[in-house]
Amino acid sequence: MSTNGLGFRLSGVGSALPEKVLTNVDLQAWMDTTDEWIRERTGIGQRHIGSSTTELATLACQRAMDAAGVGPADIDLLLLATTSPEHICPGTAPAVARELGLDCGALDIQAACSGWVYGLTIANGFLLQGMKRILVVGAEALDKITDYHDRGTGILFGNGGGAAVVEADPDGEGQMLGWDLGSDGNYVHILYAEHGDVLKMDGKEVFRQAVKAIQRTVNNTMKMATDAGHDVSLDDVALIIPHQANIRIVESAWKKLGLSMDKTAMILENTGNTSGATIPMALHDSLIKDRIQNGDLVLFVGFGAGMTWGSALVRWNGS
Repeated sequence: MSTNGLGFRLSGVGSALPEKVLTNVDLQAWMDTTDEWIRERTGIGQRHIGSSTTELATLACQRAMDAAGVGPADIDLLLLATTSPEHICPGTAPAVARELGLDCGALDIQAACSGWVYGLTIANGFLLQGMKRILVVGAEALDKITDYHDRGTGILFGNGGGAAVVEADPDGEGQMLGWDLGSDGNYVHILYAEHGDVLKMDGKEVFRQAVKAIQRTVNNTMKMATDAGHDVSLDDVALIIPHQANIRIVESAWKKLGLSMDKTAMILENTGNTSGATIPMALHDSLIKDRIQNGDLVLFVGFGAGMTWGSALVRWNGS
C-alpha cells in the first residue's frame, strides 16, 4: 500500500496475441464438442496459439514502453508472470530483458493465473524502496502444455501477452489503496502439469475453489483499503478486471459479492484463458475502449492453480 504520499501509476499498457486462431469449430474435429457447448459452459469462442512466451512478452512490453514514452534506460526492473517458461532453468525474464535492451534485474513469477496481480503488488513495494519504473508483464505459450484433444482443458487455454509500465507518482494522484495475496497448497492437485506433460484439471473443484477465492480476496482488499482510511466500497469501483478463466466462474462469484457484469472487463470470448496474461490484456482492451478515466477505482482480481489468488484496488492515474 502506498505510504508517505508516494503514488502509483500505470503509465503505459500493451498486449500481444499470436496470429494463428483456433476456433471452437476447429476443435470439433479433435474432440466430442460443439461451438455452442463450449460457449455455454465457458464463454469462449476462440483462442490464439503459436509464438513463444519470450516473443509475446517482448512485444507486449515494447508496446507498453512505447505507450509510456520510455526507453530501455528508464526501466529499473522486469517482472514476468508466466506458467509456461521457455526452460526449467533459467527463467524467461532475462531473455525478454535482452530482447528489450534492458540493463536491470529480471525475474519470473510463478503464481499461475494470479501471477500478474502478484507482480503488480511486488512492483508497488519496489517503488516504495526507491525504484522509478518497473515492467510487469504476463505472457503465456500454453499450447505447449495443453492437449487440444482433451475436452476438459483443450477448450480453455491459449497464448498471449500483456504488460504495463508501473511507475512512481510523486503527486500521489494514483495509488494502490489495498491489496491481498494468498495461496492454499492443499489444492495443488486440482490443476497442474508435470514436467514434460500437459495440464490436468478437476474442473468442478477448480470452479468451486475459484469462486471462494475470489470472494475472499476481494473482501480482504476492500478491508485493507478501508482500514487504511480510504472511504471506498465495492459500489465505488468503476471497473473490475478479473482473470479470464471461465465466464461462469466470474458470474457466480460476482453474484455472491453483489457485483455487476456491466462493470467488468471481459475479453475471454476472443482469447480464451491465457493465464498470467489475461488481466493486463483485458486492461489494455479497456483502455482502448476508453472505459477508464483518471480518478476511477479499478479492481484487479486474479485466481489460479496452486491454488493462488490475489487482488489490488488502484485509483487510476495512468495511460
